Amino acid sequence: MTTQQAHTQQAQTPVLTFPTGFVWGAATSAYQIEGAVDQDGRGRSIWDGFVRQPGRVLNGEHADVAIDHYNRYRDDVKVMAELGLTAYRFSVSWPRVQPDGVGEINAAGLDFYKRLTDELLANGVDPWVTLYHWDLPQAIEDAGGWPARDTSKRFADYAAAVHAELSDRVTNFSTVNEPWCSAFLGYASGEHAPGRREPAASIRAAHHLNLAHGLSVQAMRAQSPDTVIGGCVNLYAISPETDSEADLDAARRIDGMQNRFFLDALLKGEYPADVIEDLAPVTDTSFVQDGDMATIAQPLDMLMVNYYSRFTVSGRPGGAASAAAAPTDSGSPWVGSEHVSFVNGGRPVTAMGWEIDDAGLLEILSRVARDYPSIPMVISENGAAFDDVLTVEDSIHDQERQAYIEAHLRICHEAVAQGIPLRGYFAWSLMDNFEWAWGYGKRFGLIYVDYETQRRIPKDSALWYAETITRGGLRAPAE
Repeated sequence: MTTQQAHTQQAQTPVLTFPTGFVWGAATSAYQIEGAVDQDGRGRSIWDGFVRQPGRVLNGEHADVAIDHYNRYRDDVKVMAELGLTAYRFSVSWPRVQPDGVGEINAAGLDFYKRLTDELLANGVDPWVTLYHWDLPQAIEDAGGWPARDTSKRFADYAAAVHAELSDRVTNFSTVNEPWCSAFLGYASGEHAPGRREPAASIRAAHHLNLAHGLSVQAMRAQSPDTVIGGCVNLYAISPETDSEADLDAARRIDGMQNRFFLDALLKGEYPADVIEDLAPVTDTSFVQDGDMATIAQPLDMLMVNYYSRFTVSGRPGGAASAAAAPTDSGSPWVGSEHVSFVNGGRPVTAMGWEIDDAGLLEILSRVARDYPSIPMVISENGAAFDDVLTVEDSIHDQERQAYIEAHLRICHEAVAQGIPLRGYFAWSLMDNFEWAWGYGKRFGLIYVDYETQRRIPKDSALWYAETITRGGLRAPAE
């Protein structure tokens, strides 16, 4: 076959096209990529101290340098432009902008995000700002952290300050990324910073994260009614292992804490009654004050959905998984879920051990569209870690990651075809980075980062994603 014939055949290949204006993006978070922890007046975050505690992070690694995005952002934006990204989702570091979480704004820190935004716009990439991705200022944690109600008010002040300075060039803002993780991994299991193991406190934290979302939406709307604002939740498809009563109840419990506790609050202005009942042995909910739920359920322009995997659960008591799920175990993120165990559903897994289930994404999107008030949605994170190998030719043949993203994009196309208001997709992550408690041991990036030299090398998945963006869709499956 000649080159011309190959191009002709490619041009004639049916394409699963996405609507005009569909957002093709990639995402990162500040603490995972920026480094520069002591530069330009940045304050300390809860992660700066957490990574120094023995045993908290694999191999004792930290993000003091990470991938040095703070100093290399111009080169990184060029990579985005070369991939053809239409949007880039990044988070703002609260302690970089407001070192103590209250009071005066650090102009030098905020200027970084202005420069980054200007660079993105100059390269045709739309900036999407996330205001919080887990890097709480240490001073705020010292004052009580997310279990303290005042933190919600401090966050709203910070959000308003950032919005005031960036809204002249940024249209899309989201508030709190994955509040489930901040609340339950940070304050119940202790797997994430600040590393506390206090189940009752974690429930207060979850509520105050939701309240921070609502208060910050109000603050930004007061400054600019035209700003596009979204809430961001990490959702999982949940399956019982069998149709036994115990397994069905286990699935209900996990779905309640993982999904409905946040969806119902943001989109309905209430917490599920069965979840509140489940939590009664751990804590009462007197911290939910009059007017809180109305504040949380502010009208939104979009729901940002992070999706990675499915949970298969059983109601069988006993065993390590069940012990990890019990509320009496201070190391559990699954507060209120005794007698729940997580079981292998028999699917392929990523390097994180997460089961690959693209069909679960359609289940989640369909459920939100069916059970909640109509709202446009965006896939704000979706991706997979695999054990990438850099070849002598400086290539990374990551077919598994490419297959993962392609399968989930096919689900996105199916969702759009079914009339679900899905507006865009952000791959996680643009680049390999500091993967929280896993340090640098797990790579999610489209771009390979050589941590010794800071070289950026596009993986095969990145090249494929660039072609997909240029094409405006996916190749149709062969007949």
